[in-house]
Amino acid sequence: MNIISLLPSATEIVCELGLTDQLVGVTHECDFPIGVEQLPKVTRTLIPHDATSGEIDTMVRERLQTERALYSLDMPVVESLRPDLIVTQALCDVCAVAESEVNAAACSLPGQPRVVNLEPTSLSEMFDCIALVGEAANCSGRASALIESLRLRVQRVRERTTELQSRAGVQVPDMMLLEWIDPPFSAGHWSPELVRIAGGKECVGEAGERSVTTSWDRIREADPDVLFIACCGFNVARTLEDLPILRSYPGWSEMKCVREGRVYVVDGSAYFSRPGPRLVDSLEILANALHPQVHPLPSGLPAALQLTSEQLVAD
Repeated sequence: MNIISLLPSATEIVCELGLTDQLVGVTHECDFPIGVEQLPKVTRTLIPHDATSGEIDTMVRERLQTERALYSLDMPVVESLRPDLIVTQALCDVCAVAESEVNAAACSLPGQPRVVNLEPTSLSEMFDCIALVGEAANCSGRASALIESLRLRVQRVRERTTELQSRAGVQVPDMMLLEWIDPPFSAGHWSPELVRIAGGKECVGEAGERSVTTSWDRIREADPDVLFIACCGFNVARTLEDLPILRSYPGWSEMKCVREGRVYVVDGSAYFSRPGPRLVDSLEILANALHPQVHPLPSGLPAALQLTSEQLVAD
């Protein structure tokens, strides 16, 4: 079976299912596991590589108004790969090729390959997506085994959190998971659920809802104990470039999370933004940052970067 993936999380699901040798095409953003970036690219992006966060946000909003995606298929490449299965998504209106374009492309290809749409909004639905890909790729048994192993890891975190919160005097920290800086976006979908399992309370974002633009006044009023920055599509280094924007917001230095030095940055491209197996990695990274005394960081996972006082306070 020839499989084309049209989003990074799908690529990770396909590879975790042991189907790497059947993966023939990926997006320009697919970079995990190592090696998939060498596969033929079947998508193009309209976002300049040097665009600022504000410019990217403006482009996204303009495209939403015209119902045009920021990504498009490279049809000559797609045709040359002769796919039997195309894995895509209909969850985000701008972060992947438009569903209508994918369906039209599939209808025009010889044999009309099956198109599987992934639309998870929660951790449980991410597991359902793994099962769906497994069924489509004729490896339901492997999918069930993968789901079971991921659920076990989640359950271990949940049990440690429950035991911690049963202790007298233990407070559940209010926290915000920030998905974009310019303008600020609160994180929705599965992120508040991860926060709860990890031992925190998301005080701005709504579980199961879309990530949305959030006024800075709203964030200041929430005054979270912990701020966790996971900018969608940005690694740690790129996110740090936007710290001056955060520091310029009114009242930044007076926020509790800043005064107490509990602001963390993670690779939002690799974690939190991709609803695949690494959402469980994201949970473990978050739990370790919130409660390192009870949640050890699993071997091989990067710890969240805790910002220093010099990074938090403007010169």
